[in-house]
Amino acid sequence: MTLNSVSALYFSPGGSTRAAARAVAGGAGGEYRDCDFTSRADSLGFGENDLVVFAAPVFGGRIPAPFAGFLDSVTGRGSPAVVLAVYGNRDYDDALLELAGCVKARGFRVVAAGAFIARHSMVPEIASGRPDAADRDAMAAFGAAVRAKLAADDFSEPAIPGGRPYKEYNGVPLHPSANRQRCVKCGKCARECPVGAIPEDAPYRTDNKKCITCMHCVCACPNYARGLNPLMLAATRTMLKKACAARREPETFI
Repeated sequence: MTLNSVSALYFSPGGSTRAAARAVAGGAGGEYRDCDFTSRADSLGFGENDLVVFAAPVFGGRIPAPFAGFLDSVTGRGSPAVVLAVYGNRDYDDALLELAGCVKARGFRVVAAGAFIARHSMVPEIASGRPDAADRDAMAAFGAAVRAKLAADDFSEPAIPGGRPYKEYNGVPLHPSANRQRCVKCGKCARECPVGAIPEDAPYRTDNKKCITCMHCVCACPNYARGLNPLMLAATRTMLKKACAARREPETFI
């Protein structure tokens, strides 16, 4: 087939998933359309000659629930799709399989899948520096392999790891809060929170029942006013360091 377009469509609270989606899309087509679904959803439709790279971070072995909801506004008409799971060096569990199911339910044909490693969102010293040069090369090569597969009119779906029912995930007990001395009430965090967990009239607050600990508010704050409770973070760091000690490598399925 001849591609009409290539798009990178992603949910990327900290930027690492965006980087992976762009690298794979660039490898597949050079020029690509950028579709940021981190804080909102656009109504988008794709045709049978449009390749879409869908990318999501992994939260507890699953894809973020808001992203699954955002995808309700996206439709394919037999469009080829690549699904990417980006995780902090522990495991991606059922996330890749879950994302593939979401994409197929919206009219896409999954022709390839990949799991890539990025710096951990809550404990940034885990997988620090990832994706590195080797990871980026692997992403670009994967994109090129997808393009070659489609050029050969091969639309077969690869076997994707994971299990059903999907792994249960009920969130984590850590939620970002703001240092009121640093917070200037600019409202950027509130406007960009994907689940509306930060009130615009009091952006130093967080609704912990809504918060999914995606860390986007921490990354977006221009004054570095938001962060996690240091004591709870220290306990989480201790728990995760053992589980994430060994370097994980990219996995691709095509």
